[in-house]
Amino acid sequence: MLLSFSRSFTVCHVTMYSVNNWFALITVWTAMAIEFSGILHICYIVQRSVGWMAGQPIESREPPKNIYQNLFFYGRCAMSLALLCLSFAVTFVAIFERKTTVWESVPPAASVVIFFLLMGCIGILEGSQIAYFAVVKMQKSEQGQDGSMGYFAKKSARILFSNNNHNLAAFLVGRQLCVVSCMFFIARITAVKLEPDDDNIFGVPDWMQSIFNTGLLGAVIVAVVASVSWRLLASAFPIVFFKNPLAYVFLRLCLILEMTGILHGAWVIA
Repeated sequence: MLLSFSRSFTVCHVTMYSVNNWFALITVWTAMAIEFSGILHICYIVQRSVGWMAGQPIESREPPKNIYQNLFFYGRCAMSLALLCLSFAVTFVAIFERKTTVWESVPPAASVVIFFLLMGCIGILEGSQIAYFAVVKMQKSEQGQDGSMGYFAKKSARILFSNNNHNLAAFLVGRQLCVVSCMFFIARITAVKLEPDDDNIFGVPDWMQSIFNTGLLGAVIVAVVASVSWRLLASAFPIVFFKNPLAYVFLRLCLILEMTGILHGAWVIA
């Protein structure tokens, strides 16, 4: 976590230094390879659907796709949707049959509610981060500091962008701590664990059950529902996140967590 925080601080203040190295380039190549695989392509459908429902269709800067490119793109979207549905099915069966690592005292219904609440928290934090980095590049007159975009946008702008964006870096500390904490509890809820006398979920072969046991399906759900979809939405509609009262509440919470000093060692590393 400390390394993650220190890199976030560096990005806040010295962007070019953060991308002008081999590690950044290799990271970009790896991310592009994962994106090309189509595992998370359902997120594009979520982004476009929300834009269409909001009356603001997402306009791509890429040239129009031909029929083969569209087939390849939507084929990966269908594959991603199928994988997400499988992940939910396996996870819910494991939860209600008590085949996960969640504490015995937590009933299955409560586990599902907590699961979605924590994913919502992660989603707001992920979207807020993208929105704040988008708004920080705007002119002060566009950031809503004059109250033109509402009370919460005004308060958020004045908190985040004062003192050379120090509070933006502080927000990243609290945000990362919140996300990691939510991930810990989600992992407890979704990680599949079978007892020696338990049957495999859906009666699948042992090799497939061993894949379920890795926790990858829970990771797919979190990546799609709690992270990437929110990031894509925030990149398309940053102002909506910026002036959202829930985002403001989490901003305050993250700053309070940073103020406790639990992870102030990250400032030294940065």
